[in-house]
Amino acid sequence: MLPRTLALLALAAFHGAAARDSLENDSEPAKSGALDKPWKAAPDVADLDLATAGGGAEWTSWFNIDHPGGDGDYESLEAIRFYYRGRVCQRPVAIQARTTEWELPEEVGEIVHFSPKKGFRCVNKEQPQGKTCSNYHIRFLCPLEHIYWSHWSSWSPCSRSACGRSGTQTRRRRCVSAHLAAALKELKCKGKAVERRECSAGPCPEAAWAEWGAWGPCSRSCGRAAKRLRRRSCKNAKTSPCVGRAAEVQKCPPSPCPACPEHTLQGTVVSATGAALPGARVFLEGRPPALLARSDARGRFRVAGLCPGAAANVSAHLEKFAPALAPVVSNGSGLSVVRLVLQRLEKPYMVTHPEAKVRLAGQRATFCCKASGTPVPTKYYWYHNGTLLDRKVYKYGSRLALRGLTPAQAGTYHCKASTEAGAIQSAPARLTVLAPGQQSCKSKPEPNLIKLPSECRRDAVGSQYYDVGRCPPTRCAGSPADEAQCGEGARRCCGVRRMEAREIQCSGYLLPIKVVAKCGCGPCTQPRILVRGRVTAADTGEPLRFGQIFLGKKKIGFTGYKGSFTIEVPPDTQRLVARFVDRQQRFVDAVKVLPFNSRGGAVYQDIKMMRKKEPVDLDASQTNTIPLGEVRGQEPVGELVIPAGTFLRSSGEVFKGTVKASVTFLDPRDIATAGAASSDLSFANAEGEIVPLRTYGMFAVDFREGESNEALQTGPVEVRMDAGQIRMPEHLQKMKLWSLNPETGLWEEEGVFRQAKEKRGKREDRTFLIGNMEIRERRLFNLDVPENRRCFVKVRAYSNEKFNPHEQLEGVVISLINLEPQPGYPTNPRAWGRFDSIVTGPNGACLPAFCDGERPDAYSAYLTATLGGEELEAVASSPVLNPNAVGVSRPYLNKLGYRRLDHDDPDFKKTAFQINVAKPDPNNIDETNGPIYPYRSLKECEEAPASANHFRFYRVEVDKYEYNVVPFKESDLTSWTGDYLSWWPNPQEFRACFIKVQIEGPQEYMVRSRNVGGSHPLTRGQLYGLRDTRSVRDLLLESSSGACVEFKCSGMLFDQSLVDRTLVSIIPQGSCRRTAVNSLLREYLLRHPPVAENNNTAAFTMLAPVDPLGHNYGIYTVTDQNPRLAKEIAIGRCFDGTSDGFSREMKSGVGTAVTFTCQERPVTQESFFQRLLTAPAEALDEIRREMGANEQRRAPPEVTDFSSGWRAPAQRSPGGRRRMREQL
Repeated sequence: MLPRTLALLALAAFHGAAARDSLENDSEPAKSGALDKPWKAAPDVADLDLATAGGGAEWTSWFNIDHPGGDGDYESLEAIRFYYRGRVCQRPVAIQARTTEWELPEEVGEIVHFSPKKGFRCVNKEQPQGKTCSNYHIRFLCPLEHIYWSHWSSWSPCSRSACGRSGTQTRRRRCVSAHLAAALKELKCKGKAVERRECSAGPCPEAAWAEWGAWGPCSRSCGRAAKRLRRRSCKNAKTSPCVGRAAEVQKCPPSPCPACPEHTLQGTVVSATGAALPGARVFLEGRPPALLARSDARGRFRVAGLCPGAAANVSAHLEKFAPALAPVVSNGSGLSVVRLVLQRLEKPYMVTHPEAKVRLAGQRATFCCKASGTPVPTKYYWYHNGTLLDRKVYKYGSRLALRGLTPAQAGTYHCKASTEAGAIQSAPARLTVLAPGQQSCKSKPEPNLIKLPSECRRDAVGSQYYDVGRCPPTRCAGSPADEAQCGEGARRCCGVRRMEAREIQCSGYLLPIKVVAKCGCGPCTQPRILVRGRVTAADTGEPLRFGQIFLGKKKIGFTGYKGSFTIEVPPDTQRLVARFVDRQQRFVDAVKVLPFNSRGGAVYQDIKMMRKKEPVDLDASQTNTIPLGEVRGQEPVGELVIPAGTFLRSSGEVFKGTVKASVTFLDPRDIATAGAASSDLSFANAEGEIVPLRTYGMFAVDFREGESNEALQTGPVEVRMDAGQIRMPEHLQKMKLWSLNPETGLWEEEGVFRQAKEKRGKREDRTFLIGNMEIRERRLFNLDVPENRRCFVKVRAYSNEKFNPHEQLEGVVISLINLEPQPGYPTNPRAWGRFDSIVTGPNGACLPAFCDGERPDAYSAYLTATLGGEELEAVASSPVLNPNAVGVSRPYLNKLGYRRLDHDDPDFKKTAFQINVAKPDPNNIDETNGPIYPYRSLKECEEAPASANHFRFYRVEVDKYEYNVVPFKESDLTSWTGDYLSWWPNPQEFRACFIKVQIEGPQEYMVRSRNVGGSHPLTRGQLYGLRDTRSVRDLLLESSSGACVEFKCSGMLFDQSLVDRTLVSIIPQGSCRRTAVNSLLREYLLRHPPVAENNNTAAFTMLAPVDPLGHNYGIYTVTDQNPRLAKEIAIGRCFDGTSDGFSREMKSGVGTAVTFTCQERPVTQESFFQRLLTAPAEALDEIRREMGANEQRRAPPEVTDFSSGWRAPAQRSPGGRRRMREQL
């Protein structure tokens, strides 16, 4: 009955949504009382043809973003989409509203307005006398499978472009679906996908000359005689040639320089932001160009005697800016005015990278790349396996076309773009060329071991692992239609084509399991790639509320009230650069290069922002010195010296008043500041490679007028660095001054330093490094050294401390901070130099780090690992250092000096370790197998086997076990398989459900959830999976512990056609009896039949709720694009006993669904949990017998026999029937 009702609702909404309460022309009263503010029209989508659309629809979660204060309760769809991105489909077809007491509006007698296109509103002044609006929450009905025709494409060009001949034109449309699961099926729409019509270019006209073009400029501006040229083109030259010349040359009369004493040229030179640019050289274009003037402090210049005309063009040139050109045009008054706008030179930055491709021998492949910058790059170079390809042979530009492919052409291809400002290289793209008969996807699955339940042993040796097989998500060969395209069209990947159901003999029962039987090519699974996190102040943890988020120049959204954010990574992104801006200007803009998991899902990041230094008053007419250094008890790293008369308005006028100056210095001598540093401390070298920097400090400047608060610029200022703060002598000659490009996240060189000695006292001579710069558009600077001594560190993350290679974790963010040790104290870091973050893949991660081959302790590094905000644990280094556990063999381990953070003090955290980054000696066999690799051995590091040396992190999960009948690796979303018994039915959105169980007893107990199909006809009685969790002791309640137990959420299965209410059994280990059930949960289950019987007091059974209930019911539900992150958030809320909090300390008496009392029992007595493990069939028969006996004594509201599907009749009250309709 449920699916049919949903379908009827959907049809009603499509055909008559306005019949209920249309808001198309209605107005939305704002909170301020503006009653006539119109709703914005919802974006249109392709028309849905109900005759071809797939049936069925699904309700979203309940939303409640407003409270009925002020004018009423407003739950607008636009606001819901802002706070819950991606949770509501583009075109909802129905809406439902209830009060928070689960009552309908008509039941409480309130007047409301609602529409699936706009949302819901209840206005207080529209209510009956004495009533105000209740607090409502709403949900939307979304079609499950929109199968419909797209709009027709434009008509293609005529197949015969030559005149006098007829041809054909075509246009196409696609049968598309908005639901991912449909991508695994063949979509069928009624009608034709292609239309054709005749076309013709018409009769051929006769050839004729076009009009002459304008005369070009004279070859000389003045002086000796010159020439000029004009051209014309021949129209329709294909039929016959035109008679006559295509070009004419004319002499220009000689003119003296200057020849117009009464004419004056006035001009200004400004930047793209309108700021005056002094010192620009102004030329009269010619051969050679003649220098006319230089711009003054306000960017102005004046030239007398220059004649206007077509041959008179002036250009402006200034260091670090691209030249600009403008004509000299007279207005008849003897005065010409020009404005030359100079764009700051910006190094090129790659915006489109070549894509990896798989081709059959004989096919062709096209690679494309594109770079931006100022000026825009036009020179491109292509490389194959690092070797430059001959431009004359391949005739390439930004596109490289390879025809007639052979296996010898396989390998990596990358491009390089170059301008006068610099160069940039693209990421490499791999080309795989398959020989005749070679398959890109083998039908035989690869081995994939999963762990079985503890009561299941696979073989005579007692192995708990079973090979379920896997299909590697490799690309399949592209279609011929994609050969000339830059990107692949419908991408095809190796995936599961057939699965087999098997049974494993366990202690007293058979465990169902599905294994991969055959692999083949099919549509690629395309999970969403997200970066989520929270932005807070580095000093106080204050959240950045409603801060702006930019990707490049585009604003993509805001942070939430608690500083949370979600960024969807654009397709084919190689480097994600995000900028976070505080609109209240309390924090320095944070530019972050965010790691993400290219295989899909969400990666969590904590973003720290530097608080701006409180401004101080400076007298602009005097020289001012601002110290650069924030560590108490230590001398500043340097100082910023601003000479008198240096502050400028944007017009170039010298500012002479009081300046509010804020200079915020990030001091690397304080290791706690590493997380607040902007960018990833990288720059593009002359070859276009992105290489690392080592910082000695970075500073942000903000200068404003004291009265108007207008931003000020400066002319030349000095940055002085104390050479005594540079502990590595070789860095003195390499030190440079850099500024950050906020759009690319790369640092660009501003200037170099020179050494100078100065007296600071009678006997003190100090050496300073002095650099010069101007503060214009950019406001974040860095004191950095390009470092050539670079290596890679191999790190892997594991699901537990057994470190099995097949239990590695993907999607873990590994962070490495380079440290500079104090002389004589190698283990006592003095300062950090740079940091990097990498996301682990199927073979771990390789992190760049500074290293030294002569002094092992010259550089040290500090490593941490997080997964969804949870810190992973490092291997212990005391009391005994175990090389087998660390993952690195001796004697190299001794040289690396591995120490976990709690090595000397057990009160320190166990989630980080420190090493000396000693560059491996190629002549020492003990150092050639990792975990440190030379910088040029990145490929060797990335492809290193699990048996090679590496450092390890692991997840601390005590007595926790998960089993899925359909195997799925949560860290690899591409391993998802569409099956009715899949634990997660949708690979783009994962809904995690937990129930909180309180255990009253003297110890901690294992609690199992057994999850089987409950109401779906194809899964009823079949196992989805098992979850075992050990309860956690409550530190505040004596003899009490709590367990947050995962269960399979109710909802649509993978085909999105019917809802299944999962039958969940919660069984604690030991001699336990159920003593209490949450009253709200019990009432909810009674009001949403069918109801599962609970006669066995040693367990709790329910048909899982479809709605996300919350902590008041003891049920915790979180939806996210990353399953692990969804589970971590839900567990944190469950531990805390709230719907929006987070805790790792169990509060067993808060937000509990069910309570068991357990006690110690004689060894001879077997618990129900143990009976379920040893003989589940008998245990379940016992439950059925008790249920049958109880059924004779008392008729339940509605009881379902899950083995047969028989439903007993039961009487309902009118209110119950009303609630049943409401639920449907």
